[in-house]
Amino acid sequence: MKYSFQHGSVKAQCKIFYAESFDALRRKCGVADRFIESMSRCLKWDSKGGKTKSLFLKTLDDRFVLKSLSKVEIDHFTKFAPDYFSFMAETMFHGMPSVIAKMFGLFHVVIKNPATGVEFNWFLLVMENLFYDRQLTRRFDLKGSMRNRKIESTGEKDEVLLDENLVETIFESPLFVREHSKKLLKASVYNDTLFLSKQNVMDYSLMAGIDDQRREMVVGIIDCIRTYTWDKKLESWIKDRGKNKPTITSPKDYRNRFRVSISNYFLQAPNCWHQFQAQQVQQKQPVRLQTKAETNEEMEVEAEPVANV
Repeated sequence: MKYSFQHGSVKAQCKIFYAESFDALRRKCGVADRFIESMSRCLKWDSKGGKTKSLFLKTLDDRFVLKSLSKVEIDHFTKFAPDYFSFMAETMFHGMPSVIAKMFGLFHVVIKNPATGVEFNWFLLVMENLFYDRQLTRRFDLKGSMRNRKIESTGEKDEVLLDENLVETIFESPLFVREHSKKLLKASVYNDTLFLSKQNVMDYSLMAGIDDQRREMVVGIIDCIRTYTWDKKLESWIKDRGKNKPTITSPKDYRNRFRVSISNYFLQAPNCWHQFQAQQVQQKQPVRLQTKAETNEEMEVEAEPVANV
């Protein structure tokens, strides 16, 4: 779907990808009514924490984040999109646990002003703002790796810390979550990473925001587009022959490492039944399986008194 209009010397064009599918997703998530209004007012935004050179915008109402995509990423997304919508349908209509940050639209926006020579030409992916209407004290971008995953904390607002920063934090003050939350997070990460690895996607992150005042944590998996291309394979092959483990591995290896690390980062809080459950596990006797011969012997022994009678 494509729209074009002109105002004076300024010419604008907007191409909408997967218009019907994205519209259905927005309606199901309850963000369709104010979507156009939100998108009409955006400002450039410094996402912090990432190494990407992409352009980031954020709507003034803080609901959505826009990220520019390269031509290569667009090609990957067009292959990825049909399965993404099917996966979202499973989460929306069948209750499958998932923490993938929702993507609500993909647009190609071109604005030209011949009078000033200014030209804006970007592919923009619209995503939900995971931390909308939240007052968070700490933010972490987690990939499950301990290599080059630490920054010097400056204490700035909206600062994004990395894996090694989190490990240092939980060494002194562990992050505990309730049993239900732990199981839900584990199931969600399992489902999401399985889906992404099947799409040959890797290098995604779990964004975690912690609200110390309300004792709440908000999480979501982001950067779900980058696939395992030849440059990533080359990087992994070279670093495999060095002393340090590569940050980029195969999608399957990345998935397994990610699952284990996220599970270790957030611990289950003991409840009132914790000690009782632990005793039950210790006292439970192993079950011994009987052979067919032993079973037949017992049947014969039990049958003897009946025969004598």
